[in-house]
Amino acid sequence: MTITRRKTLLLGAGAALALSVPFGVAQAATVDEAIATFTGGAEATEGGISISAPEIAENGNTVPISVTAEGAASVMILATGNPNAEVATFNFGPLAGSRTASTRIRLAQTQEVVAVAKMEDGSFRRANATVKVTIGGCGG
Repeated sequence: MTITRRKTLLLGAGAALALSVPFGVAQAATVDEAIATFTGGAEATEGGISISAPEIAENGNTVPISVTAEGAASVMILATGNPNAEVATFNFGPLAGSRTASTRIRLAQTQEVVAVAKMEDGSFRRANATVKVTIGGCGG
């Protein structure tokens, strides 16, 4: 097989096109759109889920977050002020001992952290926590 200049240009153009297409699911433009995608448009009510986050984070690079939602099938965490608001989604199986998830997230600035839980009965619950960040973690 000989590689001609034309084939090289076509392969290069194809590679550039492939790299320009986003991988996975398309990013939601806003937090409300991300929540609507997660809930399927259903309304998320307050209560039934608790979120634990520090009131003040000295460094936005590692902010500990913990979410507890008894009876939840999955929980999504969002950071409203980050360039990419969707932080994590945790799925719980029917044999899960407790419906608790914890992680460390990166926050760009002082903002609200939102947790939305899909309960086993199909309803959705929501909780918010405001975290004051003194040194941003997303390049700030």
